[in-house]
Amino acid sequence: MGATHDRIHRLPCWNGRIEIAPLKGGISNESFVVTDAAGRHVVRFGKDYPFHHVFRDRELMTARAAHEAGFAPRVEYAETGVMVTEFLGAKTYAAEDVVANRSRIAELVRRFHREMARHLSGAGFMFWAFHVIRDYARTLELGGSRMVEHLPGYLALAEELEAAQMPLPIVFGHNDLLPANFLDDGKRLWLIDFEYAGFSTAMFDLAGVTSNAGFDADQSEDFLTTYFEGPPDQAVRRSFAAMQCASLLREAMWSMVSELHLSAPGADYVAYTTENLTRLDAALEHYRTNYGKHSS
Repeated sequence: MGATHDRIHRLPCWNGRIEIAPLKGGISNESFVVTDAAGRHVVRFGKDYPFHHVFRDRELMTARAAHEAGFAPRVEYAETGVMVTEFLGAKTYAAEDVVANRSRIAELVRRFHREMARHLSGAGFMFWAFHVIRDYARTLELGGSRMVEHLPGYLALAEELEAAQMPLPIVFGHNDLLPANFLDDGKRLWLIDFEYAGFSTAMFDLAGVTSNAGFDADQSEDFLTTYFEGPPDQAVRRSFAAMQCASLLREAMWSMVSELHLSAPGADYVAYTTENLTRLDAALEHYRTNYGKHSS
């Protein structure tokens, strides 16, 4: 902790003396709240994680674009491995908050999908969950993961779920819509953490919001109806249910890869893997019961 505090003190962006407090909640990066004469700020440390397709220059560009577009707090300073943003003093959502505010979140996500691409610069990045799953399988095999024997089954499942996807317009997605990445300041919602943001299908964000927060079928229907501005048809429902499974599979495999390559304070990746595989089993049972296996 001493070296980290020393680095924070050396950052040239502070106004006078500073106080540092850890900011809990992240499972891959270290974050702190720093108070100086100008107020409070969030300092977030993070290296490139090629095994997760995470590159900080792209994240920084997206964070700045998201602020310009009105979705995210302002980036106040950045250098290699660290980003300082304004502290909003907002409530960090838990799963029950996402469920309770699902209409507001659906509207926020729809607006993000429609507007963000206008504010981006540089080369575009494509996020396709099924490519990520296949690449995670390679990383896990090369790393001698404890889950290697399960990889053929995960890859076969990914093929099935990918075949069930319906064509949708390409949008710029957040692609990591865990409950804690929504903030509520009492007047409006904000988005944070753009490590995985990229051009994608809207369905991955829709599935991510609902699967990560544990929506039931009626809550998911409400959410989709708000997002699409009308009730979804059967093709959308099927594609969505399949992508919910894919979202949970990707999250579980993210955690398996993190078991090999990450060590964030307080993070229990083995437990997180188990949690997501359990939720995947439930989502897959729902999908198979309602839609069966997809046939092209």
